[in-house]
Amino acid sequence: MEVDLAQADLASLLRTRQDPAARDLAARYAPIIRFDAHEPFMPLAAGYTIFRADDDSPSFPRRIELAPPGKPPAALAIEYAIWWDWDIGHLYELEHVWVFVDDQGRVARAEASWHGGFHDMTWNAAVPLEGDRLVGLSEPGKHAFAPHADWYAERWRDQRPRKLPGRRAGTGGVWVTPLFREQLGPLRTPFANSLVHTYLERRAFDPAWGFARRFPVTAELLVPWPALQAWIPGRVAWWVARLAEEIPPEALRFLRIGHRGASGHAPDNTLAAFRKAADLDADMVELDVQVSSDGALVVIHDLVVEHCTDGHGAVGDLTLAQLKALTVRDPRNAITGERIPTFEEAIACCQELGLGMYVELKAGAAVPQVTAAIRAHELWRSAIVGSFRPDWVAGVRLLEPDIVTSVLFGAPNVDPVKLAQAVGASYVHPCWEALTPQPHTLLTREWVQRVRHAGLGIVIWHEERPAEIAALRKMGVDAICSDLPELLT
Repeated sequence: MEVDLAQADLASLLRTRQDPAARDLAARYAPIIRFDAHEPFMPLAAGYTIFRADDDSPSFPRRIELAPPGKPPAALAIEYAIWWDWDIGHLYELEHVWVFVDDQGRVARAEASWHGGFHDMTWNAAVPLEGDRLVGLSEPGKHAFAPHADWYAERWRDQRPRKLPGRRAGTGGVWVTPLFREQLGPLRTPFANSLVHTYLERRAFDPAWGFARRFPVTAELLVPWPALQAWIPGRVAWWVARLAEEIPPEALRFLRIGHRGASGHAPDNTLAAFRKAADLDADMVELDVQVSSDGALVVIHDLVVEHCTDGHGAVGDLTLAQLKALTVRDPRNAITGERIPTFEEAIACCQELGLGMYVELKAGAAVPQVTAAIRAHELWRSAIVGSFRPDWVAGVRLLEPDIVTSVLFGAPNVDPVKLAQAVGASYVHPCWEALTPQPHTLLTREWVQRVRHAGLGIVIWHEERPAEIAALRKMGVDAICSDLPELLT
């Protein structure tokens, strides 16, 4: 990847020529941010925009209104788009503060961003100020703004653990929002996401939930928004290139995928197997999806139910009620009490556990329904859909281009790049575990490099042999499936 180092240089950005009067005005009202004691990332710059009339924000999906009904009127507003290189979940962060100033030069009101939305920063009937400067608290790791520490408890109530940094550090990869889709979209490759995951997982932390660190946004950090906007793509590209140079293949943080859940410990494709996979620190679970005779999505691998349940017949010939009446057997043919899950039940389970989903299509009729379910649950960044049938993979991409897809194949002589490019897949998934006692030998450095140069990721067959897992780690693959997810840690 060729990167213009001058374009990505922070010092060059901060030397941007600008109107001194506009900068002084922005500096007078620039926010003061209070951070958690354990926060690893500080802002590097802030792009400002001054509004003297109602207008659309150039950096956030909202309209700036100086005198909306029911709110104190303002003569002007200043928007601060605050830049961090890192959020604990992904590469780059852009959070916002809006300060509304009345005709006497006083702060009339203030607003700030919160996970894609924005809210009033009033607390106890007043805007928290030091002089003319808003004082806001930055959510640990994630940086969204609150007016007071108690605001978090009021906002989250019993859900705070879902918001904390930790095992999800870095899983967002290269962040792409609509504002930068065209420029940053090509940078969001599976390999780049793996690099980001590797970098950020090492920086995961437990917040102290104290906000004593005071960070004033100073005049030296302020630049007009167009300058920051033009600089951001080069900065992100520079980070991806730097990580690619610094992180060796054997250190890459690959995705740990529980094959059919933790199927070495629990009946495969069951909620029990998914829960066990989460207990064993899997990032995702692979699951197989078919369609019942009455059109319901069900999670089961075999096309017939004899091999894994106490029933008889083809999955596609049985209704959902008939399938739900069956009891799943474990690998030793013992009755377990587990039932065949629906796809909706699997989604709910994985969301509760914080697991991603690697969905293998076992029926063409599942394509539109799986696509619709991922769209409905907004699983864009936590689901991959794959199949041995390239036409089904292409069908998913046709219905929803934003879904990440994978194409599976069993023969070593298949051209992985041409196959993936033909169907628009992001990952290639060779399934070579049974072809030789040492299947990693089929995965040459040249093979890996060719796939990488095409911008594709590599998911590896389910593997339970420690020596093979060790060899695959040295190759720097993006994901490994296993019936025994504990071996992947």
